Amino acid sequence: MSTKFLSRLSQNYIEILEDDEYYDVAIEVGKEPNVKTFHAHTIILCYRSPFLRRSLVFNIVSDGKNSGRILAIIKLPNISPEIFQIILKYIYGGIISLNEQESSETLKILVAADELHLQELVDYFQKYLIENKVEWMERHFELTHKISFQCNSLLKLQKFCTDFMAKFPEKVSKSLDFTSLPEKSLVSLIKSDDLQMKEVKVWDHVLKWGLTQNKTLTSDPDSWTDDDFKIMENTLQDCLPLIRFFSLSSEEFFQKVRPYKRLLKSQLYEELLGSYLDSNIKPSDNILLPRNRNIDEIIDSKIVNLNIVSLISRWIDKIDIKSKFSYTRELYLPYEFELLLRGSKNGFSPENFHTLCDNISHTVTFIKIKGTEEIIGGYNPLKWKSPCKPTFKWSETKDSFIFSFKNKDDFKEPILSQVKDKNFALFYNREYGPTFGTDIDIYVEDGDGSREYNYCRCKQRHYDRNIRNTDDTFLIEDYEVFHIMKKDSYSV
Repeated sequence: MSTKFLSRLSQNYIEILEDDEYYDVAIEVGKEPNVKTFHAHTIILCYRSPFLRRSLVFNIVSDGKNSGRILAIIKLPNISPEIFQIILKYIYGGIISLNEQESSETLKILVAADELHLQELVDYFQKYLIENKVEWMERHFELTHKISFQCNSLLKLQKFCTDFMAKFPEKVSKSLDFTSLPEKSLVSLIKSDDLQMKEVKVWDHVLKWGLTQNKTLTSDPDSWTDDDFKIMENTLQDCLPLIRFFSLSSEEFFQKVRPYKRLLKSQLYEELLGSYLDSNIKPSDNILLPRNRNIDEIIDSKIVNLNIVSLISRWIDKIDIKSKFSYTRELYLPYEFELLLRGSKNGFSPENFHTLCDNISHTVTFIKIKGTEEIIGGYNPLKWKSPCKPTFKWSETKDSFIFSFKNKDDFKEPILSQVKDKNFALFYNREYGPTFGTDIDIYVEDGDGSREYNYCRCKQRHYDRNIRNTDDTFLIEDYEVFHIMKKDSYSV
């Protein structure tokens, strides 16, 4: 068993720092007129700071009582005396106090710690700022961002800045000019899958950044020479592979990319062109898919992600409905999805379904099948009903459809099944849940609508495709019903 008396040890080392007799290092800190010399000890500095260990240069001094002593002289012009006093107290005593420090001063201490390779302090301050000073860093984002990317080891702070820029690009653009970003920061930003910015705007920002780096180039690519294109290609060589070109619409491609076709590899450009001329040409497996969007603002779902929501929305609006690869295009999210029912929250009985969903039009149902991860569902443009007399009713529509996905993350090969017999598109019964023809059949077999579903099956009949490869019955792990509403403004 061992006992550590670190408090007393720390105090003793602080006293050594304050002792002006046994030092063998002189450290000149700051720039004129604010320069101060600190006295320290080689053995402590060498073990506490790799940077200071490498910086020690020995000279002979011959003045006063120190005559003949070997003295190491270090100059640190980039650190202020006030900041170095705090750092030195940490080096000797392991003590750092933030109670009286302004956040701007904390950043200065962090920069000094980075210069001196005090990794323990660097990690501590990054964590402290991220956990305690988020609001301050957001208000002073330009300063925070500039400092974080000036220092190579501030990776956590760099990630904080990149994540904030990705999440709130419009907010950041009010205080930070994207063309002024260091290349490392720009690359980190456009590499992010979570960048909340339309891809055409990402492309615009990258082009403007490239022009800013090359003042001699005009903004009109039609006037560029071969050398001009080569210069721009070299400038953007780390950015071009990160642009999600396949996400762009045909209009955006024609207006924004085609004029710069010579910046792109010929194979990539031909593949892009082909994808717009024939929507069923299979793209390469290594293309970058559309960026993620903040799902909380679109849908509260435990079953599906935004890629699936985007496809459903395209099918509702009949956009790229015949394309097998519309998932490569930018997410199409013109609807708000209002949760009406979740089985795991509201129950799995027909009675609960009709209580929460009847008389509401334009609903989408998602069903997760137990034991398989499959997701099936359908779109009903009409209102669900609970007929009493007669006890059931078929409803007619040509606009409903049903679908299936292998699982939440496999959205590249969905099955979309359109109404084949519009007179039997939907089935209404008090003992049934959301039922689409006989193709999605969900009900209580004994006729008691207050009990949970005990008969669920997909048998292709009234829709044009079978959405499962079996017509065996299945159990529901969870299901959700949403009311969809068109957003007030949405630009494709």
